[in-house]
Amino acid sequence: MPADTVSIMGIFSSEHTAASVIDALRETPWTIERVHSPIPSHVIENALEPPKSRVGWFTLAGGIIGFFAGFLLAAFTATRWSLIVGGKPVVALVPFFIVGFEFTILFAVFGNVLGLISQARLPRFGTQAHYDERFSGDRFGVLARCSADEQDQLTHFLEENGAEIKPVSER
Repeated sequence: MPADTVSIMGIFSSEHTAASVIDALRETPWTIERVHSPIPSHVIENALEPPKSRVGWFTLAGGIIGFFAGFLLAAFTATRWSLIVGGKPVVALVPFFIVGFEFTILFAVFGNVLGLISQARLPRFGTQAHYDERFSGDRFGVLARCSADEQDQLTHFLEENGAEIKPVSER
């Protein structure tokens, strides 16, 4: 974080007001650092326009790895034990596809869980910086960052849009 930037927290009583400020901040040179909400809010989520999740790619990769791991495990086991199969091929495709399918499901679940943990940056220990207890009750918070010489402009912008300003100290 550059030393010449300042964070300002705007506290709002309405999710629609917070969402409109988020939309307006996108058209300014200031950046939105974090948004706090006491409830899951589709209005705020749509205003933030979050990027598409990459967890699905982890699930796909896990499924592909699982299919080949299951198929190869079954083939390796059949060739290693030299079972007498009565003139049939030792590596039979149909039964090994079933094992591959089961491993696909198992590894896709593992990939999904790993993707969720890594993309959500879990676990998070301790409270987040700049958190106010009112965000667990009935208030919405928008933390914005600006250069030090624009601090008054950002404060005025947030107050003009109905925000209560909370002084933010850098940790």
